[in-house]
Amino acid sequence: MATKLKVKKGDKVVVITGRDKGKTGEIIEVLPTENRVKVRGVNLVKRHQKQTMQTPGGIIEKEAAIHVSNISHVDPKTQKPTRVGYRTEGDEKVLFARGSGEKIR
Repeated sequence: MATKLKVKKGDKVVVITGRDKGKTGEIIEVLPTENRVKVRGVNLVKRHQKQTMQTPGGIIEKEAAIHVSNISHVDPKTQKPTRVGYRTEGDEKVLFARGSGEKIR
């Protein structure tokens, strides 16, 4: 069963543990059933690709999925990892950084 994730495609995140610790990037894909995300430039793996009409063959590098517990949102004010929460502003629900209180989305 998939849990509710606080991340969306396009969010800026930083890796907080693992071999890519400290790297920041943008989420390019969310896999909610596996609790994983793909982040641009993070957890790069080499894959052998067969030649097709559109793509040349060879060894390519692409992003592999990383567990959602190993990433954290980037605080817009300090550019550091932060926890997030929801609050209502007027009639809309917004995601905000708990450290600085800045609105994320």
